[in-house]
Amino acid sequence: MSRDDGDGGNSSYGRKAFTRSKAHFKDRITADGEDGWPVEPGRYRLVVSRACPWASRALVSRRLLGLEDALSLAVADPVQDDRSWRFTLDPGGRDPVLGIRYLSEAYDRRETGYPGGVSVPAIVDVPSGKLVTNDYQQITLDLATEWTALHREGAPDLYPKERRDEIDAVMADVFADVNNGVYRAGFATGQEEYEAACTDVFRRLELLAKRLEGQRYLVGDTITEADIRLFTTLVRFDAVYHGHFKCNRWKLTENRVLWAYVRDLFQTPGFGDTVDFDHIKRHYYQVHTGINPTGIVPLGPDLSGWLTPHHREELGGRPFGDGTPPGPVRADEEVPARGRP
Repeated sequence: MSRDDGDGGNSSYGRKAFTRSKAHFKDRITADGEDGWPVEPGRYRLVVSRACPWASRALVSRRLLGLEDALSLAVADPVQDDRSWRFTLDPGGRDPVLGIRYLSEAYDRRETGYPGGVSVPAIVDVPSGKLVTNDYQQITLDLATEWTALHREGAPDLYPKERRDEIDAVMADVFADVNNGVYRAGFATGQEEYEAACTDVFRRLELLAKRLEGQRYLVGDTITEADIRLFTTLVRFDAVYHGHFKCNRWKLTENRVLWAYVRDLFQTPGFGDTVDFDHIKRHYYQVHTGINPTGIVPLGPDLSGWLTPHHREELGGRPFGDGTPPGPVRADEEVPARGRP
């Protein structure tokens, strides 16, 4: 998620045509180090906002794969200013490892005058303090396939070779109509633009519900990258997209299949334990001042339903395939009680 997906700052949201900024820094961290960035334990720092659905993909993947010790984590304040994501949650307002106040400082060390804004997720090279990549589409795929030597014992295969074509096809539809579709609706500047985007969102959600009615996960009988990418939008749906982005034909809680599916994932170790509803709501309602000029954050929705039985296990499936669930969340990475159901 970029500071503003373009230029103009927080007040520009909803006042100009929306375009999703492409990742400008596409270097990859790989096992062979082909781009000059080899996989090394402790060398890199993952910078996220728990508010951001794109960054949340990396949070879930890192937990499921057990990369906490290999790839350290920096969590930015959910309410960023027009300069960029800031580390005001840390003592002294500086990231304790990188020593910077703003994520933009790592971007500037890599390149000046870069296009596309300052976005998360971002991976920073700790020794140099330079940004390595902000390619949100590729980061999690590489965590799953290039960082395998550092995976925990029992880590699931989130991007199995034999299923990649199907996973890619599902993810492409989910990205266009759901992940990005809610933003096209929320940041629309005209009625026709909004209605077209909102129609796409709910058409795709209904197709996904039909797909998931008889199978526990999107592709095969285990959790894959496709489920992670759908989850990070669905978990935010009623809290922000339904009201703030006007995607209000129905609430997720009103769709029997999708509500059960997302609760199943939320209650799976590695998913819900990375979600901070407080950060999510404060970011969207306080940062997007072009849409919500008062900055008032709504009290709802009620979060207690996230922990209710979902009965999706009756469909079978093996969440982690031949692997095992991740262990408990590290104490220094636990979501505060205010952000949990």
